This record gives sequence, C-alpha cells and structure tokens, in this order.
Amino acid sequence: MSNERTILKVIHDPEQSIVGDSVEVFLQNLSGPTAIFLKGKDTSRTRAICTLLHGNEPSGVYAIHNYLALGIEPAVNTLFIVASVQAALSKPAFSHRFLKGKRDLNRCFKPPFDDEQGAIADAILQLIHSVKPEALIDLHNTSGSGPAFGVSIKEDADHLALTSLFTNDLIVTDLRLGAIMEISESDVPTVTIECGGANDTSAKFVAQEGILRYLGADNIRAEMGLDYRVNIFKNPIRLELKQGGIAAYSNDKQSDADITLAENAERLNYGMVPHEEPLAFLGDKGLAVLTAKDYKGTERLGEFFEVSDGQLFSKHPIKLFMVTTSSEIAASDCLFYFIGCNK
Repeated sequence: MSNERTILKVIHDPEQSIVGDSVEVFLQNLSGPTAIFLKGKDTSRTRAICTLLHGNEPSGVYAIHNYLALGIEPAVNTLFIVASVQAALSKPAFSHRFLKGKRDLNRCFKPPFDDEQGAIADAILQLIHSVKPEALIDLHNTSGSGPAFGVSIKEDADHLALTSLFTNDLIVTDLRLGAIMEISESDVPTVTIECGGANDTSAKFVAQEGILRYLGADNIRAEMGLDYRVNIFKNPIRLELKQGGIAAYSNDKQSDADITLAENAERLNYGMVPHEEPLAFLGDKGLAVLTAKDYKGTERLGEFFEVSDGQLFSKHPIKLFMVTTSSEIAASDCLFYFIGCNK
C-alpha cells in the first residue's frame, strides 16, 4: 500500500492537537486527503465513513470533527476518509465543489485513474478493499436546500438498514457515474447520505446523529423480520444542460441564459410538481439545449417535458430531487433529478 500512503495520508488515533478546536483548523492540520483510523471496542470489525468528496459539502466533516473532539470510542474499528481537503479550504471556505482544472472526485471511482483525482480515488478504493469494512457511509450535502435522503445502487435489506440510521428515504439507481457508492458491487454495502443543503441546520443534525447511531450500534446489518420503513424511489433521471449550455436563476427570464429557473427553485426539492406548473424559462434554443437520458442511455426528454410560451413544463407530475440553484453545478453536473409519477 505504499502508493496509497503517499497520496492518502493515514493517521491512527489522532491526538487532540490534530483535531483542533474548529473544523477549519482540523482541515488545515490534515492539509490533504486523509484516512483516520480509530480503535473500537470490537477490533475484529471495521466500519467506514467517507466525506468531503465535494469541497462545498461540509456537514459530514463537521460531524466527524465533532465525533473526534468528543473522544468517543466506537463500537468497532472505524475508518474516516476526508477527501477534498484543499478544495474545502480554498477561499471562501466550503464554496468549491472541486478545484479549477480538476475532475469531480466523486466521478473518479472507476478506471482510468490516470490523473491526480483518479489517483486519489484509486488510493481510497485500495484502502477500503484492504480494510474490508462491513459497511461504508458516504456523507454529502445536496446542492440546494431540502430534506435528507439516501442513494444506493442496491435495495437489499442491508442497504435499507444502513439508510434507516440517517433517513427514511432511499433512491436506488442503476446509473453508473464513477461514484464511490458503486463499490456496493464489490460486496461493501455502501449508501450515500445526502444530509440536506449545506446551509440547512438540519443537515448537520442528520450527519451527527446518524454517525452516532452508525458507530455506536453493535450491529448495523439487517435483522430478519425487521421492517426498516424506508421509502424507495427507483431510477431517477438527470435533467442536464448539453455542453456549453448556460443556466441562470431569477424570477424573470434572463436573455443570456438557455434556461432560467426561479431564484428559490430549491423549494421544489422532494416535492411533486404538477404538469401545469412551469419549471423554468427557456431561451431561443428551447428543448434543444437539454438532455434527460436514463441509466440505459435512452433519451427521455420528449417523454417528460414540453415547451409552452417559452416555458418548460412537465407533461405529467414529476418528483424532483437535488434541485440546485448554482449555475456552475447546473452546467457541470445537472439541473436536477426527477422521477415520473402516474400519468
């Protein structure tokens, strides 16, 4: 694991001087991608938590810092992975998803690993596979305000049990983007927890309380006959701008944008949008600037959306997730995820 150790700093049972009295000091002490091991009461098992794959999603690292500062002994050995430290520290703090010129780290967990971000992802994967944790939780914030939910590529009982430690809603997707949660395919049960918006007070609570349950429980795997009461939503589709498309956020149509969503578009997160409610203003290119491909790569835009009087409407009710109000994220990632409801 020598290559992994040069790319990914490894710390065992950190001193309080490393933890520091604030998250910012903690990150400065780490200085780069870091793996932190804590010895648990049961040293025969390990659980893992990854966070800060995106530098503008701080709830997970706040929760980890709080846990370390409290000096809690976990039920089992614990591995914390704090990834995009430099992006998080870049001024203003917690405002950069990733550094300019770099790839989105949570799209790098599949070959090729031939750039800096790929090497970091590969080192993280090597470490996880060498440790063989009984589960991995990946903590994120949504790009807009909204309630917490989980995301997984599997919906078996173990993934429902893990989700229930943080939230009662789970999105199950067959889409593969190179995210860390896809290592569930390698028999490491993994759930991404979207804790809510980065500025939502509730998001910190979700992360902190969930970590306490996850690391404090003797057993986190599914128990036979137990109903975890997790709502499952399958295969949401991403509404994306085609390359070069421009998104804006305003209550009035912006002439220099291909699509203009409302300033408070994030209010639609997790909500049902009826077909008669306009979603956005469109520019002169209309629908031609948008794409909505499912996990099979099939274009579904015309099936779900239409234009009327220069505005974007859904053809029938849809449920929205991860609606962003960041034009940068809208252009580099997606405008939102959606699930079609009964027509």
